[in-house]
Amino acid sequence: MMRRSREGRPALALVPPLPPEPVAPSVSFCSHCGARPETTDTTSRVCRTCEFGLLLESAAEVAPAAGSAFLVLDSSLSICAVSAAAEELLATRETDAVNRHVTELLVPADAEAQGRENLAVAITWAARGDEGFRRAVVRPANTFGVRLTVRIAGCGPKRAALVVFE
Repeated sequence: MMRRSREGRPALALVPPLPPEPVAPSVSFCSHCGARPETTDTTSRVCRTCEFGLLLESAAEVAPAAGSAFLVLDSSLSICAVSAAAEELLATRETDAVNRHVTELLVPADAEAQGRENLAVAITWAARGDEGFRRAVVRPANTFGVRLTVRIAGCGPKRAALVVFE
């Protein structure tokens, strides 16, 4: 039965606060080789394994494993980093790919599915810091008949999107 005020109007009931949502653990990884540092030394942002990539952070469930293929993109869909394995997979070098639009390297696998918009939206949301991750099926822009599944999630410290090839 609903409580009523003295005037006969429905009274507001206090709702107990919601418990805080658990924060997903984050891990650091190298933007070039995917290696995870053994220590949390904050004096250097450069990977000690390959001595080339910068250390980034993402949720543990989406972070790439050492040697995995992945891309890092900003919210304008420009490529910021390409892992060594992604260089091989996409037949490009990081120096040639950085600052290019993602669609110059990857496109949705099914043109009929309007995936280009969905892929762009997923990357943009991830780069803006949305929680969780999304999956998409893509193909290299210059190759037909190849289907690659990717996980798309946020990473940082500066907000960016992480696209990990599975």
